[in-house]
Amino acid sequence: MAAVIIDGKQIAADVRADVASKVSELKQKGIVPCLAVILVGENPASVSYVTGKRKALAEVGMEDKSIMLPESTSQKELLSLIETLNKDDSVHGILVQLPLPKHIDEDKVIMAISPEKDVDGFHPVSVGNLMIGRPGFLPCTPHGIIVLLKKMNIETSGKHAVVIGRSNIVGKPVSILLARKDVNCTVTMCHTGTKNMAEITKTADIIVVASGHPHTLTGDMVKDGAVVIDVGVNRIPDASKKSGFRLIGDCDFDDVKEKASFITPVPGGVGPMTIAMLMFNTLESAQKQAEKA
Repeated sequence: MAAVIIDGKQIAADVRADVASKVSELKQKGIVPCLAVILVGENPASVSYVTGKRKALAEVGMEDKSIMLPESTSQKELLSLIETLNKDDSVHGILVQLPLPKHIDEDKVIMAISPEKDVDGFHPVSVGNLMIGRPGFLPCTPHGIIVLLKKMNIETSGKHAVVIGRSNIVGKPVSILLARKDVNCTVTMCHTGTKNMAEITKTADIIVVASGHPHTLTGDMVKDGAVVIDVGVNRIPDASKKSGFRLIGDCDFDDVKEKASFITPVPGGVGPMTIAMLMFNTLESAQKQAEKA
């Protein structure tokens, strides 16, 4: 029995629709939620991500304060711009699209963003709040994964979740969110140092694969009925496509879907949720400001 394909596009559209209705409520109070997305250089993947974010901002009715900077922008200039945006009360969220050009220190840039406007959830204050369960912005992709599980009514309490990958952007934070009491999984994290990965994944009720490599997870590593969330986005050559490539995830989709009960496709699974949760965080920031007013 093939798996149920989790429609991330539809669930993300539902999240954006909910955000849009709350944005219009805030506008009636005179507050227009605003996100500043900063792009340095012309990395094709980054340009594509920023285009997607701007489209979502227009859809939910938020102000788009995107700033496109040349590759030659200095670190000092970028930090000065962030400082200006930190002080601007009309801006509720600041996001610097990564990766940055080699001459700019990403850590310094992330640290420069005010935690109150860190809608990406990357600042150490945001990460600390996540770790100890204090209120704060949750990182968008991990939060989107939890929303997918909840919207699909997938039972998580007491289940064994295995996360493949230990990145600061997905692997570590999603492990923490899965272990929180409202999700209540028992979590195992696997990575390149894991010796017996297939033995571990075969015991998992839920697998989140975020390794950054195609075919990390194959059908023989999955027990019947497991839920598989594939975070990977890998370009592989495909002469039949106009672009010359196609996108695949980190799991062998055709193989794994025959064993899993639920699976996310790539594209159209986790990806759309990331931008939807960014809109959610920006709305949350604007709502907090409205409460202070």
